Amino acid sequence: MWESVATPVVGLMAAMAATAPTPTPSPAVNFAPVLTSTPFGALPGQRVTHTVTISGTGALTSTRVTFTTTADLDDVTARAEPGDCTTSPRTVVCDLGDLSLGTTAGAPRITISGRVRPGTPPGAVVRNRVTVTAVESATTGAPVASNAYVLPGPTPPPTDPPLESPAEATGVPPPSGPARVPAVVALAVAVAAAVGALLLVRRRRRQQPPTV
Repeated sequence: MWESVATPVVGLMAAMAATAPTPTPSPAVNFAPVLTSTPFGALPGQRVTHTVTISGTGALTSTRVTFTTTADLDDVTARAEPGDCTTSPRTVVCDLGDLSLGTTAGAPRITISGRVRPGTPPGAVVRNRVTVTAVESATTGAPVASNAYVLPGPTPPPTDPPLESPAEATGVPPPSGPARVPAVVALAVAVAAAVGALLLVRRRRRQQPPTV
């Protein structure tokens, strides 16, 4: 009796296994953040806008975008499409929820704006960094985008070159000053005395009578 009942049951189970649908594997998720800073190299006191988009294909669950910078920002604002953001001078965190990348709705976008705090010292490295985390990134790792620049030092104001003196232009050294005047006068007096003595000797020779 048991054999007669077991045979139809085994056959029914085999038929159900043959007709059961094969589970469809979830599509692979490929995503990465893109960071654009405008103007790049913003100086202290200047307003800068950081735009973050997420490119790729697939579905993301519980997506979070974290933006960090090494230079304090004043009057920080952040807007996520879709999602909500919390801000601080160096960190902005935006929760975007579940996303479907590669659709016609467009890539998710986050716009962060702030003014680089005055007093940031010259030579400081300003490094901006974005990470994207989701349930799917637990196995693949959180992708990162970043950029960086160095704040320049103060630039001295341009100055005109020094005027060239007449002596430098002609190559003739200038007189050293009044100290040379007595030396020139003494030389002239000495020359005049020598010439006078020579003339006196010649005159005396002419006045002497000839010897017999």
